[in-house]
This record gives sequence, C-alpha cells and structure tokens, in this order.
Amino acid sequence: MDYFVKNSDIIVYEPHFDLDETLDCGQAFRWKKIPSDFKSAYEGSFLNDYLRISQTEKNEFIFHNTDESVFLNKWKDYFDFDTDYSELKRTFSEDETLSKACEFAGGIRLLRQDSWECLISFIISQNNNIPRIKGILERLCEHWNGKFPTSSQLAEETPDSLSFLRSGFRAKYICDASQRTAGGITDLATIASAPINEARKSLMEIKGVGPKVAECVLLFGMHRTEAFPVDVWIRRVLEQFYPDGFPEFAVPHGGIAQQYLFHYIRNNFR
Repeated sequence: MDYFVKNSDIIVYEPHFDLDETLDCGQAFRWKKIPSDFKSAYEGSFLNDYLRISQTEKNEFIFHNTDESVFLNKWKDYFDFDTDYSELKRTFSEDETLSKACEFAGGIRLLRQDSWECLISFIISQNNNIPRIKGILERLCEHWNGKFPTSSQLAEETPDSLSFLRSGFRAKYICDASQRTAGGITDLATIASAPINEARKSLMEIKGVGPKVAECVLLFGMHRTEAFPVDVWIRRVLEQFYPDGFPEFAVPHGGIAQQYLFHYIRNNFR
C-alpha cells in the first residue's frame, strides 16, 4: 500500500482492493453505497467514526476529510492494509478452484471489525437478508443517536423494549449476548486469543450463536483467519470441488479463502 496526503484527503494506491467486493460482500453491514462521480463510493462507520471513501477508475482510494493520524491509527488497520494479499492469492492459486475465485474477485479484503459490533451484527444476520440486516442495525444506531450501543447499554433492554428494531426472535438473543458481555460472563478479548476450538465453544454459549455465527464472529470480528463459516454456498463449493477435504495448505487462512470462494460461487454457480 502507498498513500499520500492531498489537502484534507488521504489518497491510497492498493491494487489488491475493491470497494464493492469488500464492503458489499456480506462481512460488514454498516456501509452504504452512495451516488458519486467516481467508480464507486461508500459511507459508513467503524467504532462510531464516520468515513466516506471513493474508488477511482485508476484504483486509487480517496479517504475523504481524513486526518493522516486517524488513517494510520484506525483505517489502515481496519482495511487490513498491512497484509500482503498478493502473496495470499499466489498461495491460494496453487488450487485450481481457488485460483479462479481469486481471479474473479481479487479485490476482497478481510475487514478488521470490532468484536462486539460483529457479534450483534451476525446474531441479527441469522435467517436474514442483507438489506434487512442493514435496516435493523440502522434502527439500532439511530436509537442511540447514531452510535452503536455498548453491551452495558443493551444489557438494560428487554425483547419488548427492542421491538422498534423489528428483529423478531433475534431480540432475545441480542439481550442474552449483551447481558453476558456486560456482566463479564463472556469476555470477547479472552475469546479472541483463545485456542480456536475453545473460542468456538465459548461463543456458542451465547443463546442464538450456533457454529456459523461463531465462525463469522471469529473471522470478521477477531481476525481469526483459520475460522471458516459454512453457509449454503460454501457447502456447495465443498461438495462440488473438495469432496476429499479443503486443501491443507490453505487452512491457516481458510477464512480469507472462503471469502473469495463465496463471492465466486454465488455469482457463477451452475
């Protein structure tokens, strides 16, 4: 990644990055595509800091109205700019199917999200579609004056008091996750650094958190790249292309490989 400061903007050049493929692939839900004169533009928040970001036809990325120190201390890490995705894709491309997936959607990057926000987001994602997930999260943040509520704030709520979210059965799971986290029963920082199977088990002690949600929280909220969420699309990939098991060499970063495969199979399944 290379960058320079231009007036009040940060201009980044990173060939292994695409806004649409990264921000609209189902790993984060607080980003909204907005009209612009650029190739693509989004606005959203991370840890309640707002960002407007655009992509030019030359694959330059404009972090609008962003201070250099904020870019280096927050957004550089969030967009995982310190990871060499060219090397990851070179390794993945030893496998024929992964090679095609990387070529199809080579601009995907794994966002380094906040574990608490990610936990609530993926609890809400169960049996849901992306527009509705975004709508529930938008109502949640609007209720707290545009900020994502803390676990302590949400722990004071009940399924009835959260009826304004229109989240259905998920409200009781939001309450349980909030009460456990605020009360110290569930320590997300400890889980993030625990052995992977222990981390999975701890997350699934939260009501409504099954294997898929646990894997999503580990991958997207804790950057445990060995986590491997399996939905209907990835199950098709595994059945069709990997009946004898996922390639061993890709397992340590299987979650990132999964992102390429998910985007590829969802758009090209026959």
